[in-house]
Amino acid sequence: MRELICINCPLGCRLSVDDKDLANIKVSGNTCPRGATYAVNEITAPKRMVTSSVPVIGSKTKRVSVKTSAPIAKSKIFECLDEIKNIRATAPVKIGDVLLANVCGTDVDIIATREAK
Repeated sequence: MRELICINCPLGCRLSVDDKDLANIKVSGNTCPRGATYAVNEITAPKRMVTSSVPVIGSKTKRVSVKTSAPIAKSKIFECLDEIKNIRATAPVKIGDVLLANVCGTDVDIIATREAK
């Protein structure tokens, strides 16, 4: 039995997860179906958003913040960060600009979350 706190909404439900049989995971303590989905995903294939910053060339703004466009597998986080280290953005940068497509073969992009003119 594992204990998790759901992070899908502000309620923060305390979940109890019986994962003895991964084909039949049982979740209790959730007040909505999203809690059960979160628990199953967290046990079977945990994912996270990755945030960082990259240097900007040709702008007074020295760095812009970036993030993954969707969560990626936890096992790919450090590989993703290594790829982000090699990014150099060129001004102008707009929020939502794709600075690196398909990071680590995940079909997820690294996008800007700040502007640089």
